[in-house]
Amino acid sequence: MNPPLSRPASPPLRWAGVVLLGAWAVSIVRDPDAWRFVDGVNLLLHEAGHPVFGFFGEFVTALGGTLMQLLFPLAFAVHFGRARQPFAAAVSLAWLGESLFNVARYLADARARELPLVGGDGTQHDWAYLLGTLGLLESDQAIAQGVRLAGSLLLLAGVVAAMKAALAPAPAAAHDPLRDEDAALARYLAERSG
Repeated sequence: MNPPLSRPASPPLRWAGVVLLGAWAVSIVRDPDAWRFVDGVNLLLHEAGHPVFGFFGEFVTALGGTLMQLLFPLAFAVHFGRARQPFAAAVSLAWLGESLFNVARYLADARARELPLVGGDGTQHDWAYLLGTLGLLESDQAIAQGVRLAGSLLLLAGVVAAMKAALAPAPAAAHDPLRDEDAALARYLAERSG
């Protein structure tokens, strides 16, 4: 198992992070259509996903934007979880939940097509194409509600995980083999000179 990459924050700082994360989660649930800084990051990842998945045909290319947008925060959550950085993993989990709200907004627009799209007028609406291909276009609102619910649950899971991380005792200092070697070298040199 990997050692943590940095020392954990002090308890007051941990709880400040929990409060900020919780306030951010509540703001997302209360106003899901508001544009937040992280939505710019999500949009960038979404647009990058189309060429990344572009080798797998038209359907997967259209789905690729959403896949990339969701896989990125999921990868961060897994990475930080494996690196034993639970607060960073919790924030990444909340980011995944927020990203699902972003996806739900796009999904809900499949029939209406009112959202401005990168590329302007005439650009294919991913979810209109995807749901239309699957015969589910008339269900865009219901599917969007389900995705919004999943986003809410992930936001909640992220905040709860952050609280759990804040409550956890600080890990004991990791064994440092270099410090042992330095001490052994110092003893050896002291014996040789004395």
